[in-house]
Amino acid sequence: MNKKIGIVCYPTVGGSGVVATELGMHLSDRDYEIHFISQTMPFRLKRLDPNIFFHEVEIANYPVFKHPPYDLSLASKIAEVIDREQLDIIHAHYAMPHAICALLAKQMAKKDVRVITTLHGTDITVLGIDPSLTNLIRFGIEESDAVTAVSYSLRDQTKELLNIQKDIEVVHNFIESDKIDEPTDKKELKRKLSIQPAEKVMIHISNFRKVKRVQDVIHVFHRVQQTVNTKLLLVGDGPEYGDAYQLVQNLGLQDQVIFMGRQDNIHDLFAISDLNLLVSEKESFGLVLLEAMVAGVPSIGSNTGGIPEVIKDGETGYICEVGDIEAMSKRAIHLLTQESEWKRQSTLSKERVRECFDAEQIIKRYENLYYEV
Repeated sequence: MNKKIGIVCYPTVGGSGVVATELGMHLSDRDYEIHFISQTMPFRLKRLDPNIFFHEVEIANYPVFKHPPYDLSLASKIAEVIDREQLDIIHAHYAMPHAICALLAKQMAKKDVRVITTLHGTDITVLGIDPSLTNLIRFGIEESDAVTAVSYSLRDQTKELLNIQKDIEVVHNFIESDKIDEPTDKKELKRKLSIQPAEKVMIHISNFRKVKRVQDVIHVFHRVQQTVNTKLLLVGDGPEYGDAYQLVQNLGLQDQVIFMGRQDNIHDLFAISDLNLLVSEKESFGLVLLEAMVAGVPSIGSNTGGIPEVIKDGETGYICEVGDIEAMSKRAIHLLTQESEWKRQSTLSKERVRECFDAEQIIKRYENLYYEV
């Protein structure tokens, strides 16, 4: 009989939602029955599959509550799905609120079920330092049947911040290393974006929050383009979008910087890119680094969180200290002007994805964990 897995995740664009959805789709290919439980359909879940089901969490809006009680509605829906679909495991992505809701649902459900929690970062790095939530997050982690973290950095930070004794297994994020479709015509794509054939392309993709330090990306580009004929693609949207746009105007870079907004299919953009920048102040993993590496694009990343676990300094890109615009600029100019070095790092990037972050081996680790619990 096929195992039945419930996956609780955020449906929106972001590393945790992407990983949770991709995990579910890969598991369905291995004949698991997958049940996504979320407020809306996960944005990556676009294929028809007889092994995949979606259960919408409907939020009751009672006048007695100042805010609609999403957490209670989620816990109730999880319990309902456990019993109706006879689930074996609930895999909660994020300790808060998803693991808490899963544990409450486990108590309510008639069928015995196991809860696995995957920590992605914000639930620890932001919520974990809020004293009013510390005990709740600690409870969610310690009461789970198994816990994973997407990087060693996040695991260590979780244990230190919350004084957690429970074993936390590190399972890195993943990507399909051999199934990325090449764009039909790179020259045509560059032409549409008004990028000349001889121009180099730098790229930054994020949700434009302050922690992503988008202004640092622009300052690095400002220095680089004085030496190298370059364009910058800024992909994403968020609170810092307006400030980033204004900075581009102030520096007179409006003809060299292309604001792309949010894009679902970023593979084509990486295919025409030469260098990826992820210079965050905090970053538990950085899934976008894998998207770049699988396309053979070296990255410059900040020395924080899980980024150094992904970028191999001097081999698949460079690691610089947070905010060190001068060092980042020098490294960028070096890669964009030394063709042989760029080709070497491009090749090593693809190899590192296949060796360390390929979906096949990471999914197998999750499978083993399911059977252990």
